Amino acid sequence: MTEIKQGRKRTITSIFMVPTLKIPSDRLKESGFIDGYIKDSHREIQYSNAVYLLFKPSNISKFRKFLDQEYERDKLVIDDYNYDGGFVVIVYKLDMNFEEDFNLVKESKYSKTSLPFQNLFPKIVKLMKNGLHRDEISLQYRIFNKTPDLIQYQEEKFGVTFEKGQEIWDGFREEDETLDLNKIKEYAK
Repeated sequence: MTEIKQGRKRTITSIFMVPTLKIPSDRLKESGFIDGYIKDSHREIQYSNAVYLLFKPSNISKFRKFLDQEYERDKLVIDDYNYDGGFVVIVYKLDMNFEEDFNLVKESKYSKTSLPFQNLFPKIVKLMKNGLHRDEISLQYRIFNKTPDLIQYQEEKFGVTFEKGQEIWDGFREEDETLDLNKIKEYAK
């Protein structure tokens, strides 16, 4: 999985929609989670108000257990299917209590999302680096609140100056949020 993620940035779907499923991040990681998407370019049937989670499990029997537990834990799992090369997709129905917020995310209006939606995301996350834990402000909190450190980082990275009220994170582009396994396999080479 690490080879696949190099050179790729996480999708907006993974940043703002996948966490609302409340799957512990360590369970996702150990199950071979790659990224989340709003649709799959290789499927005729497209589910609306759903997210497609792409996995490449290293241990298929362990993954099968994870999948069985997800079907039991979350009644929002609506489909799962396999692709050649050991890839698996699990499709989850989104919690429609946050439909307006998901629409705002799709409009790239992250800071305009509701407080109940923003409260789904932790302010502080624990990061592990070189065997040491450290607390850090979460990316979502920084984006929702347009924190000065993120503004400075983005301005330096892109050589721009943000106007007051402007969103400071990448825009949501459907083509970037659509699973295209051919593109994923390119990163796996």
